[in-house]
Amino acid sequence: MDAYPWIKAAHVVAMVAWMAGLFYLPRLFVYHAETAPPGSPLDATFQVMERRLLRAIMTPAMIATWILGLVLVWMGGWWMAGWFHLKLAAVLALSAFHGWCAARRRDFAMGRNRRSGRHYRFMNEVPTLLLLIIVGAVVVKPF
Repeated sequence: MDAYPWIKAAHVVAMVAWMAGLFYLPRLFVYHAETAPPGSPLDATFQVMERRLLRAIMTPAMIATWILGLVLVWMGGWWMAGWFHLKLAAVLALSAFHGWCAARRRDFAMGRNRRSGRHYRFMNEVPTLLLLIIVGAVVVKPF
């Protein structure tokens, strides 16, 4: 069990990096949708920023979060804990949101974004709500 706190620390660091990307990418989409018409130089700049954020930071951080989290569950024997099931559901939803972001990035890259900046502003709140559920489940362990 000496490795447990180190794995937990790495899990938290990976989760923070993933969450930072999940907060920032939809914000980039807001600016992209509102200020950069398809084919413009600014459109190209946003596409580079979005692609690099998703591929170099968010996806590796998500994979690390999942792997380290599953190791922690295995080491701690949390499989049957109610709080873990709540956290798992929220992390699955967060992963689905990650996939939604990847699909929207592809839309921008292909010049076919049809969503408004307002839509992306609204969607930017999704990771915050899921983070509240995840942290609450882990810290409070309500059941």
